[in-house]
Amino acid sequence: MTTWMWVQAIGILLVFVIFVGLMMARKMPTILALPSMAILFALIAGVPWTSADPEAATISGTVLAQGAMRLSTAIAGLIFGAWFGQILNKVGITKAIIRKAAELAGDKPILIALLFFITASIIFSAANGLGMVILVGTIVIPIMLTAGISQFVASIVVLSAVGIGALFNVSTWAVYVDVLGLPVSTIADYTLIAAAPLFVVCIAMIVFYVKRGGQGRRAWAMPNGSASGDGRKVPTIALISPIVPVLMVFIFKMDIVPAVIIGALATLILSLPKRPVHILSSALVEGIQDVAGALGLMIGIGILLNSVMAPQVTAVISPLIESVLPGSPWTYILFFTILSPLAIYRGPLNVWGLGSGIAALFVGAGMTPVAAMLALRVVSNVQAVSDPTNSHNVWVADFTKSDINDILRKTLPWMMASVLISMLWGAFVVF
Repeated sequence: MTTWMWVQAIGILLVFVIFVGLMMARKMPTILALPSMAILFALIAGVPWTSADPEAATISGTVLAQGAMRLSTAIAGLIFGAWFGQILNKVGITKAIIRKAAELAGDKPILIALLFFITASIIFSAANGLGMVILVGTIVIPIMLTAGISQFVASIVVLSAVGIGALFNVSTWAVYVDVLGLPVSTIADYTLIAAAPLFVVCIAMIVFYVKRGGQGRRAWAMPNGSASGDGRKVPTIALISPIVPVLMVFIFKMDIVPAVIIGALATLILSLPKRPVHILSSALVEGIQDVAGALGLMIGIGILLNSVMAPQVTAVISPLIESVLPGSPWTYILFFTILSPLAIYRGPLNVWGLGSGIAALFVGAGMTPVAAMLALRVVSNVQAVSDPTNSHNVWVADFTKSDINDILRKTLPWMMASVLISMLWGAFVVF
């Protein structure tokens, strides 16, 4: 690298550190920080604003215009996934599943916690977003607290379910399709490596904390406006609806959007609701509202991706990336396990922030797309469960009157343990 390229690299790193600090301190929202960083990266690396050469990378064309559309597949998947989640809610399946779990658990705290963990995981595998977390949380958290489970344990039950659900929610897989160019079938093949250790560790964590003083008061005031049930009678067979899209992808190797559409149609056929057309149309509008923030993030991620992949920026950053690139199974394991906390606070391994750009740079520097995808998915478990900047973490902590930093402190060692197990398993599969 020339002296000028070193100056550019230091400038880019300085911008990166400043913006990560602003996001961590909540002085700037990620939705604005990502495109701002993208523009500054490009400016520092010497990318022109416009060019007479239509093939040349430019800030206005390549970074902003094309970048905003970079994750169009992921955006479509997210919209259809949110639509499906609202359909499940409107026909009463979400609440019916929770009621069934409550009936099966009785008044045994550990059994209640584990059943709600599994139940919520199934629900979140079909629908993500803060709206669904609030819907499920306002039902299951009061039941757990009334059964004598502590506020902290109730919190980690819901947050652990978010982590498991995110791994199986096919609408989120499109990020890896767009960023790394992998087919959905390949992503499905490696899902268990990320999910199975997390599932086992979460069960162990929940049982440990229930037994270690996880008992709380047996009274809870249900917040106004939250619904613990409705009068709709949902056929038992309809309760399989949330897993239909997952089965379509895993068994039939179907793409995300058609899998979700089949899931939506199966839900209507099995539940036989009144006014199905109205349910379909209103669920789409409300689903888009639920994921509006995530859609904005994806646009910002796409802009950042196109910025870091511009030839001028890549030329500056690639030598730095190559110097730290894991080259063996053991360095791969240690690198991503030790650095997995960098997925929280919108850090460089956060898939909903800089992580996508870093993964693309890793691939450009020689790492296989499968290895990059697996590492990113595994470390995202830390972010999904422990990150205090997640909107669902903030809501759960507020709802249960728990300390959000206490949740981070007590869940992070467990999440890092699950990362280590997944990386040990995955390293000898992808190398």
